[in-house]
Amino acid sequence: MNGPSRKTLPTILLSALIGASLVLGAFLLSQPRWRLSGFEAKPRKVTPRGALEADEVSTIDLFEKAQASVVYITSLSVERDSFTMNVFEIPQGAGSGFIWDARGYIVTNFHVIQNAQAARVTLSDHSTLQASLVGVEPDKDIAVLKIDSAKSSLPPIVLGSSKDLKVGQRVYAIGNPFGFDHTLTTGIISGLGREIQSVTDRPIQGVIQTDAAINPGNSGGPLLDSAGRLIGMNTAIVSPSGAYSGIGFAVPVDTINRIVPQLIKSGYVKKPGLGIRVLETEFARLEGAQGAIIANVLPGSPAEKAGLLPIHRAADGSIEIGDIITSIDGAPVEDGNDLLRALDDKSPGDTVILTVIRSDETRTVQVKLGLLK
Repeated sequence: MNGPSRKTLPTILLSALIGASLVLGAFLLSQPRWRLSGFEAKPRKVTPRGALEADEVSTIDLFEKAQASVVYITSLSVERDSFTMNVFEIPQGAGSGFIWDARGYIVTNFHVIQNAQAARVTLSDHSTLQASLVGVEPDKDIAVLKIDSAKSSLPPIVLGSSKDLKVGQRVYAIGNPFGFDHTLTTGIISGLGREIQSVTDRPIQGVIQTDAAINPGNSGGPLLDSAGRLIGMNTAIVSPSGAYSGIGFAVPVDTINRIVPQLIKSGYVKKPGLGIRVLETEFARLEGAQGAIIANVLPGSPAEKAGLLPIHRAADGSIEIGDIITSIDGAPVEDGNDLLRALDDKSPGDTVILTVIRSDETRTVQVKLGLLK
């Protein structure tokens, strides 16, 4: 009774042996059963691919030529440390842009630098320069920055035209989506003559629709045609999630080429105007009016000189509608946005013919457009 009997000892040893075998077996089974080593092996021979396809060569050449003209823009807020009182810059957003000319002017979207107090521009050689704000046109989502042209070679983007584009044409977008610099995406023009709202809720007309992938960070980057020419600036997407969904929009280059020189020269765009404020569309619809109802006329404005009458108080104290603009130079006007669209291609000093309704009587009025300030 003081130790194992002669009969139990072999049993214990057998059990131990079986247990060890099971453990060893489990270990071996846990290892890759196909792993073998000790055989001589060398890297396999690479099969030559042959020449690239012609369209691949063309795309590569386009990207290599255009990428030096594309920049990465970081918008900054300036804050002061409450303890040390030191001023420092904090990144608040990012986007893309392109070099307009060798003097260092950079074009991007207004919403890329909106509310920023400073901005930095990173070039294709990864050098980063401080940028100054030259001018903005929020109604068209366009901004112009300036960097020191003496510090780097600045190849301007090659300029094209947007007036003769065709649906189905191949396009290329270059930008910095999600912070990945110099990303190329391709697609086609899937629509022309689109209209989107700017950050000021004004209509941007003639917008190019594309299925080239455009994501956050692409804003302000160039949309190119197959010749590598700028035909638009990537601006917006339609997406429930905020990421690419197959519909992107670009401000047409003809609009950019009209506005950017004005921003460089004056810092603002000289906009033509009548000197009126029209009733908001929602309120105008409540009145059942078809046209732009004049809410106010500015003193000394072209509208006042032409005798246009705004909403006013009648002798009995009631509110009366004055003139309702129904067309401008023959183009129908159904609301205030139609009026803005009609004035978009005009210049200060141009003369327009308005069709207006007052007290159910229709008449035409000739107005010389003034300069909005």
